[in-house]
Amino acid sequence: MTRHATLYQYQLPMDSGVILRSQRLATREGWVVELRDGDRVGYGEIAPLPEFSAESLTEAGEQAQALLAQWQADGSWDLSGAFPSVAFGLSMALLELTGDLPTEGNYQVAPLCSGDPDELVERLSQHSGQPVAKMKVGMYEAVRDGMIANMFIEAIPGIRLRLDANRQWTPLKARQFAKYVAPQHRAGIAFLEEPCRTPAESLAFAEETGIAIAWDETVREPGFTVKAEPGVVAIVIKPTLVGSVQRCLELVAASREVGLIPVISSSLESSLGLNQLARLAAWQTPEVVPGLDTMQLFLAQLETPWPECPLPITPLSSLEVVWQQH
Repeated sequence: MTRHATLYQYQLPMDSGVILRSQRLATREGWVVELRDGDRVGYGEIAPLPEFSAESLTEAGEQAQALLAQWQADGSWDLSGAFPSVAFGLSMALLELTGDLPTEGNYQVAPLCSGDPDELVERLSQHSGQPVAKMKVGMYEAVRDGMIANMFIEAIPGIRLRLDANRQWTPLKARQFAKYVAPQHRAGIAFLEEPCRTPAESLAFAEETGIAIAWDETVREPGFTVKAEPGVVAIVIKPTLVGSVQRCLELVAASREVGLIPVISSSLESSLGLNQLARLAAWQTPEVVPGLDTMQLFLAQLETPWPECPLPITPLSSLEVVWQQH
């Protein structure tokens, strides 16, 4: 038998300032799948995101081992009932193994705004084309968020600002935000992801303010279908939270059909997984800047270096092998 499967476990230190909803993330943990068939090899990362994934790290690891044993035995698996992070990691490893994941990556990122316009101008000057940047909102006062967004749009001509509110605002807070973005600057907001707690409130916000919105959490709700709606311009696809590569490709195709922008985005994967997302983005959404500017939140890389990233690299060979079958 030429098929071999290995499951590694990794732990990477994070920058001390990384906060997910309500908890500080000191360490990013996950699994790396290695599939070998003859002289071909494919890797995949399974990394449930705390507070966002329904499955725990342990649950994902146990399910991955069962599915790897199945693949080892007969060369196939059924991912239809798998956790999203497991379905994505395993399907990505298989895609790489079969040579169907192109090697070319889209490494143009939408840099995260940290609050200093000069620093952002400097980073954006390194990229050609229209300047695109991302800013988290909803963690502080809505008024402050509105003033900062307005400042960036005013300071950087032609910028397309992507904002992400993670459903943090009541309709009142969302209106307070909009009030501080001058009407002539609102077109500088490419889209605002999930401003309010329900899709209905977010749609009402878009209609009232003329600020375009995008679906993110909504994409992952049971029964979600891609459709054209007034004020909605994009859908954000986070493969670790969405599921298999096949599901991601379906979402990309469906969004194109109805005129929405599909944005491939990260869920704090390691440099190994992030590189694969860059390759997926170059292949499936070549004209869209993906949301992959998360390497700066880590203190180390994993196996595959991210372009021009100075962080030390942890090789797979140094990781604990949790499961292996030959």
